[in-house]
Amino acid sequence: MKLNNRVAVITGAGSGIGRATALAMARRGARLALADVDGDGVAATAHEAAALGAHATHHVLDVTDRAAVAGFPAVVRAVHGKVDLLMNNAGVALGGTFEQVGETDFDWLMDVNFGAVVRMTRAFLPLLHASDDARIVNVSSIYGIIAPPGQAAYAASKFAVRGFSNVLRHELAGTTVGVSVVHPGGVATKIAQSARAPVGATAEQVEQRRRTTQKMLRMPPAQAGEIIVRGIERRAPRILVGGDAKAAALLERLAPTGYWNLLKKAIKR
Repeated sequence: MKLNNRVAVITGAGSGIGRATALAMARRGARLALADVDGDGVAATAHEAAALGAHATHHVLDVTDRAAVAGFPAVVRAVHGKVDLLMNNAGVALGGTFEQVGETDFDWLMDVNFGAVVRMTRAFLPLLHASDDARIVNVSSIYGIIAPPGQAAYAASKFAVRGFSNVLRHELAGTTVGVSVVHPGGVATKIAQSARAPVGATAEQVEQRRRTTQKMLRMPPAQAGEIIVRGIERRAPRILVGGDAKAAALLERLAPTGYWNLLKKAIKR
């Protein structure tokens, strides 16, 4: 897929993987409609993209706001004229076992991580169908491949993104719209620092969990962004980001119900 002069909509573009992917696309001549709930962050990303020569607009968007999402395609079309690529990247984190995580927090995370993917896809699909070469890129996680304890809500949302993406790919086969699902491993974003803590967890438990998670987030976002964009250019149906994601995918295939016992031993080492 040639990204030059293609219009890409990216959610969660204010930082992390969203920003890195936007800049990687900017370097390839894509035109960008960048969205995030963080207005300052997404404006900074647009400024960096413009410095690379890209035409980039930035938009404050809460992906849980149904009316705002439904109206967003018209906003993008008015500025850019078309849409060729939709990257559903916005996401949040919430640590804790199923029994620790309350219903309200669980529903909040599912609404951001999965519900928004469905809403954005439904809203933009008519514009994508109008393109001669379009793609939907949904960001899942390594936890959409493996399901470690303490990630009940997060893993549920990312497995849902994976399943939804696979169904879409099958349903859209034969059209001009392709689908990629992205599984990042440990990318050094702020997701662990900004993760919501479960009700009832002590400050010590929360800090310990964040420290443990942060140690696994090693890949620079810029590197992850390049891997993702190269996958898009190859029209890859699944994009594994990092050696840890590749290893997890292989281990899950070899031991679909017993991989966690093997991983626990590796983590202890």
